[in-house]
Amino acid sequence: MTKMIGWVVLCLALAGIASLGGCAAIQRSEAQRTEDLLAAAGFRQFPANNSVRINALKTMKPRTITTVSNGAKTYWVYPDPTNCNCLYAGTESNYQEYKRLVVQKQIADENLAAAEAAQDAAMEYDMWGPWW
Repeated sequence: MTKMIGWVVLCLALAGIASLGGCAAIQRSEAQRTEDLLAAAGFRQFPANNSVRINALKTMKPRTITTVSNGAKTYWVYPDPTNCNCLYAGTESNYQEYKRLVVQKQIADENLAAAEAAQDAAMEYDMWGPWW
């Protein structure tokens, strides 16, 4: 009985570790998609390649678009200390273009999902008989 409990605990621990790795991979993937859209919208990438930039990057909320003011100008920034170790910065027009691209991508993703669903529905599984 004790061995059984030990195996169950071991399996649960391994499953927990595996799920954490999966979450990190999903976060990296989402960050990469966001960064691709930011770059397409005209945001500039600034690498954290010195101690001042590294320390500044650590103080910002990671992977979140926020605004910062530099005198009379406002910029939209996206810090990513884990994926690219950089900061994306853009203007109001860059941010508006980013939002337009996000909506465009959502529509494209929905159209793809609908097309795949229609293709699955068009497949006449009964015609082929049971597959097992």
